Amino acid sequence: MKTFIKCFIFSVLSLKGSLVLSEKNVLGGELEKCSRSGMAMTGYTRDGKCADTPGDMGSHHICIDLSSTKGGNFCTVTGQPDWCSENSTCDGNPEEECPIEHWCVCQWAFARYIQKAGGCNNIQTIECEAINVEAIKAYEMYQEEDIEIKNALNCINERCIK
Repeated sequence: MKTFIKCFIFSVLSLKGSLVLSEKNVLGGELEKCSRSGMAMTGYTRDGKCADTPGDMGSHHICIDLSSTKGGNFCTVTGQPDWCSENSTCDGNPEEECPIEHWCVCQWAFARYIQKAGGCNNIQTIECEAINVEAIKAYEMYQEEDIEIKNALNCINERCIK
């Protein structure tokens, strides 16, 4: 419930400021696509990007490679139904179904995943060029009140920004 409340509050705060969507990644460059040809199409609006989208209560800003099981199945570890092992509409070919591989996950579920998997060194690959900078902004806002959030911020900084 705590995670849902954070998602809701951050979504409202994001909408209150402006409707300009962030298209920058955590490295400061243009936000790249998370999903690619041969993978299921990801993104809150299924455009392949972890874009900052009004109405996205989960803030699906983190691009993670779900094809690896290092750290355990993301869905199982975070207590979700196992959509991670499903197929969905292919990126670049809407007539076919492809496996879910690189996927935009909720930044709050990602923070919980790091904690439950045993830390940043025990999780799957993250795609830095496709992680929305809005995740960093949100993590910075909440890091002092939640150790999971602080650990998620540190993980992205360690793996992407160094």
